[in-house]
Amino acid sequence: MTLGSAFAVKDRPRLSRYRVDSELCSDVQCWLLYRFGLPFHSGVPSSPVLPWKKPHDANVTAPWNFSFGKGRPLKVTATEAFVFVRLHFDMLWLLVNLALALVPQALADTKTFTFNIVNAQLAPDGFKRDTVSVNGRFPGPVVAVNKGDRVQIRTNNKLTSPGMRRSTSIHWHGFFQARTSGMDGPSFVNQCPIPPNSTFLYDFDTAGQTGNFWYHSHLSTQYCDGLRGAFPVYDPFDPLRHLYDVDDESTIITLADWYHTLAPTAQNNFFQTGAVPIPDSCLVNGVGRYNGGPLVPFAVVNVVKGKRYRLRIFSISCRPFFTFSIDNHTMDVMEFDGIEHDPVPVQNFDIFAAQRVSVILHANQTVGNYWIRAFPTGGSPAANPNFNPALSLAILRYKGAPAVEPTTVNVPGKKLFEGDMHPIEQEGPGKLGSGPPDVAITLNIAQPNPPFFDINGISYISPTLPVLLQLLSGAKAPEDLLPSEHVFILPPNKLIEISIPGTGQHPFHLHGHAFDIVRTSNSDVLNFINPPRRDVVAVAGGNMTFRFFSDNPGAWFLHCHIDWHLEAGLAIVFGEAPTDNISGPKAQITPEDWLNLCPSYDELRPEFQ
Repeated sequence: MTLGSAFAVKDRPRLSRYRVDSELCSDVQCWLLYRFGLPFHSGVPSSPVLPWKKPHDANVTAPWNFSFGKGRPLKVTATEAFVFVRLHFDMLWLLVNLALALVPQALADTKTFTFNIVNAQLAPDGFKRDTVSVNGRFPGPVVAVNKGDRVQIRTNNKLTSPGMRRSTSIHWHGFFQARTSGMDGPSFVNQCPIPPNSTFLYDFDTAGQTGNFWYHSHLSTQYCDGLRGAFPVYDPFDPLRHLYDVDDESTIITLADWYHTLAPTAQNNFFQTGAVPIPDSCLVNGVGRYNGGPLVPFAVVNVVKGKRYRLRIFSISCRPFFTFSIDNHTMDVMEFDGIEHDPVPVQNFDIFAAQRVSVILHANQTVGNYWIRAFPTGGSPAANPNFNPALSLAILRYKGAPAVEPTTVNVPGKKLFEGDMHPIEQEGPGKLGSGPPDVAITLNIAQPNPPFFDINGISYISPTLPVLLQLLSGAKAPEDLLPSEHVFILPPNKLIEISIPGTGQHPFHLHGHAFDIVRTSNSDVLNFINPPRRDVVAVAGGNMTFRFFSDNPGAWFLHCHIDWHLEAGLAIVFGEAPTDNISGPKAQITPEDWLNLCPSYDELRPEFQ
């Protein structure tokens, strides 16, 4: 696809004036030059070339003998023999690789979904309010696919409410997005927002990843208004499949905070007072209660005695972390953030905003009803009289039990320590090693101007032009980028180490990668052998340290997943392997509708942005 053909957009008279050097250029090129003085390079995939070498004795004339079944041997020269053998070797090589490629392709598929992003009046805790929803639901519909599937999600922005953001973008949390950094979703890092009354196709490959992922708006604090949901990727050949009997949509559990105040209003109040918003309630599978509110029925997870269940637990929280437990039951924790780990039995564990955990639950107790508890921590309940952490509940109900609320009691037991988890695939991307990293970065968090945060003296402010688009325009160093970005340039294929000294409870998420947590919070122990691996890590006390390999070119956000903190500047961006985004086998794929987003968004009046 050429840029000229991609941007022959009709009915856009404003762009007709974008002329550079007296020559009309394609829309996005002109827009970049007109607005920012930047060129644009579209990544073009390179074609694989088979190796071809001549033998050292290519000119030897001594004949070689080949026998084709019955008959006399055929005499050929060394050069002819080489050509014959090489052609047959290449043919065999192609057939073998084709066969190997067809194995996952036979199982993979393209799954299509339609997301209508609409304002809907919903009352998940009994208090009706306007929301930003997917297809009129909260949580949004479960996006369930299988390992290797390609995903296409047609996103129709139909937002109209003047009290909330009317543009949107969606992040597909946990997917690496190799060569599709533009599909990652964060506004002004990987794309411009989708304007109202517009459609955008998110199109990406799950690329062999499996486990628990999720999706949420990544424009300001919009996902706190409702745009969030679960995204499991099932593996028909899961190496831990023998440990459980049931794994389907009935075993998905989402944990969310919920606010009666619209997110833009809550955010403005936070900036003016310095008080981080406190939720009015917490929801398990989309329902919950608040003090003085109606008795909304709690969510129910049904089980059959004697069976083993893989519970997939998603924290789709904007702020609090949850301590998760099920009365009278032990759980075997076996997955962090899409990475399977050796199972560890516990009675409870903490799950921070944006983290996902799979556990194996043995339904081995007396038939009855048991409380599922997701006790939230984050902010003082006294700051919001509606908020009662003890109401963050659901019910585990055995088949044959009456439909009544449980009377069970929470008995504290063994709590999961993150450092006890070890991935079943020991070696992470690249060579982890205990030696010094190629690049070491320390990120010091401070709050010299509350409520705003800074990292290494800079508070993140969303740029006007997405960082990825700037990289595709040739930016190779921080000084090449437009003002306001807080960008670290990473060289390709290097071992990167990030250290974040603890200054409070901050769940940090890295886009485009999973990482090895070589030093967990509140620990001085370094583990270079089998550290836990995930994409969201809690920074508390001590000096949390993780490592990853810079093998995925793109623009990748690293930020606190308390959405209010992110909006207050607690973030940086990695510009990974800048030149590899433009050309070569890892160059970015830039579809037409992605390229059109920025000129379209730029034309909007502020109230529609």
